Amino acid sequence: MNKIYAALRASKPLAVGVLSGFGLAGCAVGPAYTPVSVAIPTTWQAPLPHQGTLTNLSQWWQQQNDPLLVELIMAAETISPTIASARSNIEQARASRIASGAALLPTLDATASATRGRSPPVNRASPPIATTEQAGLQASWEIDLFGRYRDTQNANQQRLEGSAALWHAARVSVAAEVANQYYSRRTCEKLLSVARADAASRLETARLAELSAKAGFQAPATAALARASAAEGNGNAIAQRALCDLDIKALVAMTAIDEPALRQKLAQPAADTAQETMPPIASVPAEVLAQRPDVFNAAREVDAAHAEVGSALAQRYPRLSLSGSIETAKSIARGVSQRFDTWSVGPLQLTVPLFDGGVSAANVEAAKARYQNAAVQYRSSVRQAVREVEEALVNLQSTAERNDDAKVAAAGYRASFTGTEAKYKSGLASLIELEDARRTSLASETAVVTLQRERSNAWVALYRALGGGWTSASPTPPAPLTDLDVSSASASAAAATP
Repeated sequence: MNKIYAALRASKPLAVGVLSGFGLAGCAVGPAYTPVSVAIPTTWQAPLPHQGTLTNLSQWWQQQNDPLLVELIMAAETISPTIASARSNIEQARASRIASGAALLPTLDATASATRGRSPPVNRASPPIATTEQAGLQASWEIDLFGRYRDTQNANQQRLEGSAALWHAARVSVAAEVANQYYSRRTCEKLLSVARADAASRLETARLAELSAKAGFQAPATAALARASAAEGNGNAIAQRALCDLDIKALVAMTAIDEPALRQKLAQPAADTAQETMPPIASVPAEVLAQRPDVFNAAREVDAAHAEVGSALAQRYPRLSLSGSIETAKSIARGVSQRFDTWSVGPLQLTVPLFDGGVSAANVEAAKARYQNAAVQYRSSVRQAVREVEEALVNLQSTAERNDDAKVAAAGYRASFTGTEAKYKSGLASLIELEDARRTSLASETAVVTLQRERSNAWVALYRALGGGWTSASPTPPAPLTDLDVSSASASAAAATP
């Protein structure tokens, strides 16, 4: 038999009941609760961003000066299956909590019966046909001596709180995914403009080379190279346009907005996001971890698993139950009516487990294993949360440091290409030199646009890593109107219609 833990759980009050003159003291069994230890760094190792305007994280999207982004996020939250699933998990957890709490209370059932038949004969005369009617109340109660049901209720309460936090985590995740897809579309538009300008420039070069070749100033091979370059540029523009279309398809799937309407919205000029808004970042990582709904849920799962260990242990101890009933019976035979009223309290039954083939011991070991797994998952979630914040900070710092260099490089290569193009038109540079300068300039302009996208992704990653403005005091979502509710309401309305 496993060792009996005599220490009372600090989070559980002593249940005391007095019944039929006997003092029945409830007590809890199980390991004393100790918080799971995990090493948390005292400061961030990556530098904190210092540019931008400080804003509240929960209102961060509204501060991005882009109403379309906010509209897309709200539309996605409305139809997201991830959020709907998280809301369903809350309702399931709430139902489990209520059911486990009901196990602590007595049960009361009403019974009613009616029988008709011949009653046993009293003399040699024909036995009379009698009608007997019975009605009564039956009550039963299992006293939670060792906290089995209370521990189960506590575990379900912890999971309810955790599921509410995961609903917020789902909203943060959906908002981040929509924002990344939206920024991908905006970046694609800029890259498409670059690709089209490059294709137009190559086409003009090919036209000039063709004229020069026909006049005998250039070899036909040079004109063929120019035509090949123009075809490559046009192909690049077509491929980039297809990528932009794929981004729109993804946004349509995420938001359920009609594609023509979405294209019309996206055709409007993009918002100016040059003024960045910076979410508040606590210098102490422990404060940031308190804002992460997934870390909060992992901690609640540890508490729930610990409570289930106590519940499993309590199943190995005696169980005390009490039952009682009140009944009334009425018998009618040959016009004579008789009434009988009875009541009883008891039995007061004590059940002591003696042998179950090791089932209860196995349940305890399984509960302990689940607790150890929950503790491991909690430590992992803490480390992952710190890592995500650190990585987002590193990416923000990197993009900030590379931004000026990328712009200087793009301006320099653009000027070099312009000069080489002028020399080519004057016959002082070859077409190969021009194409080399063109490719270098195109790559530098693409790098600037890609760097802007990378920085936007880093901001979104930081928003997500900081928990999206969630706190433990955040309200839980209201219960949605389910399809079953809609069907019941429709059926009731149809039945009431004359």
